[in-house]
Amino acid sequence: MMDTEIYQEVILQHSRRPRNFGYLEMATHGASGQNASCGDSIQIQLVLQGDIIQEIKFNSSACAVCTASASIMTDEVKGLVRAQALRVATDFRRMAVEGIFPERLPDRLKVLGGIYQFPQRVRCATLPWETLSLALHPPPNESHISPPGATFFQAEMGASDNPPRSLPS
Repeated sequence: MMDTEIYQEVILQHSRRPRNFGYLEMATHGASGQNASCGDSIQIQLVLQGDIIQEIKFNSSACAVCTASASIMTDEVKGLVRAQALRVATDFRRMAVEGIFPERLPDRLKVLGGIYQFPQRVRCATLPWETLSLALHPPPNESHISPPGATFFQAEMGASDNPPRSLPS
């Protein structure tokens, strides 16, 4: 169960001073995501060297929960191999949507564990993770919408969309 004061403090801390906020000029992968129900918009850019996330940044016009989730996410996945980052995203999603805390979920992500109790905020918390997953695991046959050499995709979560229960692994 989440401690409300710690949750609020972490959200405020990361939304006021987000880590890894900005643009990457030499991004190799990225994606944009939007939550149509509230207007949150986020762009994730990363540099993959081989299969390792060497650098990751985000830019957003989003609520405090979405911004904080993106800030925490970028800290957590930097330096991970693509498959590990996708596994963390899947685990975070299970926690946020279903309230299930996978054993391997990093402790610093658990502070957002109570978000599943607030359905209107689940999309806010999961949008950065969905966007990261899209950047790391793009749909087949998707056309590039970015500069040559980079892989960028776009997705939108609709107002009536129920986020999928699991992410690609």
